[in-house]
Amino acid sequence: MKKLIISSVILLLVLAFFQITLFVVQPMGAVPEGKTLVILRMNKMHFIDSADAMCEREMNGVSLLCRGITMAAVVNKGTIIFRLPYSDFLYKLSTNGKTYNR
Repeated sequence: MKKLIISSVILLLVLAFFQITLFVVQPMGAVPEGKTLVILRMNKMHFIDSADAMCEREMNGVSLLCRGITMAAVVNKGTIIFRLPYSDFLYKLSTNGKTYNR
């Protein structure tokens, strides 16, 4: 019974890793407190991701336009499971330690 429970927990964790994304919204004008969204994974997303990290990967730089388009796509097309408070630690994980202007 113990092996079954451990196996089930491991399976759920693996499925979660490949099916969900922790999407970090950095604090800025539109969202001054910031958010961390738990969403179903979309194309080209990592397990821990942010608009800035996606812009850096896809556009080789971060701009307000790219950031806005990326966040709009995530909010409009993504399935938000639940919202958490902003986490600077997760944001820096998504950007490999870099921070960008708010």
